[in-house]
Amino acid sequence: MINVLLVDDHELVRTGISRILMDERGIRVIGEAGSGEDALIFCRQNEPDVVLMDMNMPGMGGMSATKRILHYCPDIKILALSVSCEEPVPTKVMQLGAAGFISKNSPPKEMIAAIRKVHTGVRHISDEVAQKMALSRVNNLNGNPFHELSDRELQIMMMITQGQKVPDIALQLSVSSKTVNSYRYRMFEKLAISGDVELTHLAFRHGMIDIAKA
Repeated sequence: MINVLLVDDHELVRTGISRILMDERGIRVIGEAGSGEDALIFCRQNEPDVVLMDMNMPGMGGMSATKRILHYCPDIKILALSVSCEEPVPTKVMQLGAAGFISKNSPPKEMIAAIRKVHTGVRHISDEVAQKMALSRVNNLNGNPFHELSDRELQIMMMITQGQKVPDIALQLSVSSKTVNSYRYRMFEKLAISGDVELTHLAFRHGMIDIAKA
């Protein structure tokens, strides 16, 4: 039996996925979480086999939750799930140790197959994501300036574009507001912008934001 944890800040999405998996032989949903924080707590207490993790959530977010869960529970397989599949997010997430990355546009059969696949220790990347990853390398990341950001800068970028304030980000990341601002200014310099509004506009243009959650 493959024990699965569903992580998404939209209850409707969790309910839909749970119903899809309900009748699948050998797969059991043992829990749901609406945030990265709750997912981390659940994993440390229950250690599911596979975590289906939304990447675009407020608070800790999918990337940070993936990193922390794998730090405490390295045997858990994390299958990243996102509407926004533009580089460099998929590459960064896989580098963090995720077992797979699939698009929310993927059909249910692929999601089920991916869960079974990563459970056996084989990595899985959906065709849509793999194509974007390949094309980004061929075309020098299609001029996407976000490729220049470090993992932490990319994480803070996603939190800022979700409307989170510096003090809240600092609390989530267990650092000072001064440290967060240092990352912000370094990020602005790399992206040749001057503030959070420009950052959000740039992220929209390059498909880095899940519009449904923006």
